[in-house]
Amino acid sequence: MGKTTIINTILNILEAQELTVLLCAPTGRAAKRLSESTGMEAKTIHRLLEFDPFLRDFRRGHSNPLEADLVIVDEASMIDVVLMNRLLAAISSRSALMFAGDVDQLPPVGPGFVLADMINSEALPVVRLTEIFRQAESSRIIVNAHRINRGEFTLPSHDAGAELSDFYVVPSESTADIQRRLLLVVADRIPERFGMDRLNDIQVLTPMNKGPLGTRALNALLQERLNPHARRKIVRFEVTYAEGDKVIQLVNNYDKEVFNGDIGRIVAVDEEETTLSVLYDGREVLYESGELEEIALAYAITIHKSQGSEYPAVVIPLSMQHFTMLERNLVYTAVTRAKKLVMIIGDPKALSTAVGNKRSSQRMTGLAAMISGGTEEKHWE
Repeated sequence: MGKTTIINTILNILEAQELTVLLCAPTGRAAKRLSESTGMEAKTIHRLLEFDPFLRDFRRGHSNPLEADLVIVDEASMIDVVLMNRLLAAISSRSALMFAGDVDQLPPVGPGFVLADMINSEALPVVRLTEIFRQAESSRIIVNAHRINRGEFTLPSHDAGAELSDFYVVPSESTADIQRRLLLVVADRIPERFGMDRLNDIQVLTPMNKGPLGTRALNALLQERLNPHARRKIVRFEVTYAEGDKVIQLVNNYDKEVFNGDIGRIVAVDEEETTLSVLYDGREVLYESGELEEIALAYAITIHKSQGSEYPAVVIPLSMQHFTMLERNLVYTAVTRAKKLVMIIGDPKALSTAVGNKRSSQRMTGLAAMISGGTEEKHWE
């Protein structure tokens, strides 16, 4: 939580100076978290730049820049080169600009690795948060996140019978055994031992959508285990949505004021009209039949989709079936989504492979050289 503390400190200092500060983040979920942590309004970058869905363009740019003394951008590691180009075009020459982010997380889905390139250019002032302070030393989540980031093995869990830990690795090699253990810990073990709610507090994060340990298969298993007695249901694209199901919003919908990554619960299903209502943070949102493609079951979601979010507990299945996805920043991103508890269930070889692999940090870009004034057209980051 170091960068949040720093952002709040900066905002407190500037408050007395009556300066105009704008806060934004790449996703709706990340913007919401930033707003909650600062007590100020934070917008998605698209909303800040006033994206017009009819024109398919932004109203803010060189000719109509943002009016602010300071613009703070959180979760900057998620921003690709295209969106960053549009954001920078809208920053006035009189404005200061600050990026906050974790460059060791997954790179953006789109092209480029802008935050890493800005840091590697050595042309911009950079502050790195690397120290684990005393109050965080007892958290194995924080200690192991740093160890994973350095390519080191995670510390072992406490011995059975000892006091509860906040970080567990449960060895399990076969797919069937990983599924069995995952269902057991989500449905029974974590709620019983840690007093957490099975739906609201625990989030399964998996590397892929497909396969027996992907989101589709795990969501079907978890739906059957956690919501077996639902009466009213809708089937859409071979997926069943029932009252009580946990769902995630997949795209930003400004009309409904729900954003990519928002997680809610289905509270009503109209089988005749093929509509359903989802409760997001106390606010009910109606989905017509043609809008159901905007949501998906969320008992399990991909690690990529979890970026910018936090959950009390995360459960992470890992298998050598995920071989093409096993990278250090994938596991690091998943682990750092948890506030109170991490449980990795899977093949120790898969965890070892992931921690030792830094492939995705090697994107071929030319931005760092361009920023620093170099002549190389391309280089490996």
